[in-house]
Amino acid sequence: MNEPQLRELVPAVIGVLVRRGADFAAAEDAVQEALIRALEAEEQPRDLKAWLISVAWRKFLDAARAEKARRDRELAVEAEPPGGPVPAADDTLRLYFLCAHPTLPPSSAVALTLRAVGGLTTRQIAAAYLVPEATMAQRISRAKKRIAEARLDEPGDLATVLRVLYLVFNEGYGGDVDLAAEAIRLARQLAALSAEPEAAGLLALMLLHHARRASRTGPGGRLVPLAEQDRSRWDTELITEGVTILQTALARDRLGEYQAQAAIAALHADARTASETDWVQIVEWYDELLLLTGSPIVRLNRAVAVGEADGPRAGLAELAEIDPALPRYTAVAAYLRERAGDLDHAADLYAEAARAATNLAERDHLTREAARVRHHERKSPPP
Repeated sequence: MNEPQLRELVPAVIGVLVRRGADFAAAEDAVQEALIRALEAEEQPRDLKAWLISVAWRKFLDAARAEKARRDRELAVEAEPPGGPVPAADDTLRLYFLCAHPTLPPSSAVALTLRAVGGLTTRQIAAAYLVPEATMAQRISRAKKRIAEARLDEPGDLATVLRVLYLVFNEGYGGDVDLAAEAIRLARQLAALSAEPEAAGLLALMLLHHARRASRTGPGGRLVPLAEQDRSRWDTELITEGVTILQTALARDRLGEYQAQAAIAALHADARTASETDWVQIVEWYDELLLLTGSPIVRLNRAVAVGEADGPRAGLAELAEIDPALPRYTAVAAYLRERAGDLDHAADLYAEAARAATNLAERDHLTREAARVRHHERKSPPP
């Protein structure tokens, strides 16, 4: 069986079962069991979707018979033959909204989305997040219980759905599932189902970032800063696709934060070398993004862009208006101090930022930056 093709059908099959009377949790469990059957089958049926619906429906009825409280509903829905015509309606978008329910914490919403919409198994999700399978199973189970009373036809919040997919994308790569690629696959589905320009903006942002994936790390997993990346390794097809999607979204004149972020990423992708980057335009897009979000992280990134466009002293002046407790503040201060020629202070700040880093690759990078700046400082003549 073709596993990616099976995963594409999961939301539609869950939607059919829910319309036939199954609650979401029971429908999702039944579809997961049907997926296992499909993966074990030697031959693929002619109509894979109808086959999945039939098997999942029988699994649901088997479970329903085991519970006396569900007997009435079972009798009511058995009137519709499992092998009947497959409805043409697509519940995928509504399923996105249900999995990204506002009552769920982000970690649970992400896990439930990957399982119910993405079609991944609990084991695959656990491996991707580097947690025990039992832990992930409990997280998914609690999420399904929390939304048990929610209906598939209730209106959803697109912003929550987009945020969940963005979280999936930013998780990186691990286990036997590439979460970034999976997030792009789901974002493509969502952009095709929704007319909202922000859905297209998020897809464009993912594609533009993903295009640089191969150049982001060097030997031994060392981080490679954007300015030092080998741009010949960037995926030009993904960049072209991302820019095209972004231009279409921007033409609708309903700017959102993902479109603004994608515009910044597009300007980086458009520069043949780091020195050709249009930092003035990037600052302008950060101004738009700041108006949309008011985010201190955006303000921090804008300070870097100002430092590139107007000089490090201007960047440091912007940085002085930002809370020093913000994550990455010290690393940004180190970079701008180095650009301004204050090497001694910059080296100390790089070392401080390394001590506060939350992952090994970032800590290693900042430690090497501190050593590099100290080496240059020793070689520089006294003032």
